[in-house]
Amino acid sequence: MDFTLTMSFLGVAILLTVMPGPDILFVITQSISQDKKAGIATALGLCSGLIVHITAATLGISAIIYQSALAFTVVKYTGAAYLLYLAWQSFKEKETGFAINHNKPFKYPSLYKKGILMNLLNPKVSLFFLALLPQFVNKSMGHITLQMLILGMIFLVQALVIFVAVSVFSEKLRHVLLTNSLIAKRMNIVKGLLLGLISIQIAFSEK
Repeated sequence: MDFTLTMSFLGVAILLTVMPGPDILFVITQSISQDKKAGIATALGLCSGLIVHITAATLGISAIIYQSALAFTVVKYTGAAYLLYLAWQSFKEKETGFAINHNKPFKYPSLYKKGILMNLLNPKVSLFFLALLPQFVNKSMGHITLQMLILGMIFLVQALVIFVAVSVFSEKLRHVLLTNSLIAKRMNIVKGLLLGLISIQIAFSEK
């Protein structure tokens, strides 16, 4: 691995991760509406999904999806539909708010699965890695596939670290919001609107 290229990649990866996007916004909403463990469970799911996308980009599977208009469209609209389903669930819970309830444990495995599905059903993620990783590969060193895989794992690790930090911070924000009953009662509506907007963004995305 080229040390300079690797450090440059890490800097770009951090900037891209902290930018407002579907993944980090989903982690924030789960952490605020439930707790940091919910955000971390979601983050673990999202990062598990990244493993599939990184592998696909490394092996060239993403290129096949990119070339197939039908495959890209099917995955894209399936992902948008799934996010609309999650938004609908949030709207159904709009009256419950997000008050702390120690007698009703949160379903962390379910959030983990949601994170995986949300990432897997977004074809733009695979195309993102397909476009990003080759730019930081030193072809003169050979083992291009291995270099891309290592870069992908670096991206995954830094993303997980940032998502965990965001989850912890968002839980602190949650405690502030809990003092305002009006905001607490409307939080699930906000989460539903956010998920709806993300689904629309995916549905109207182009290659």
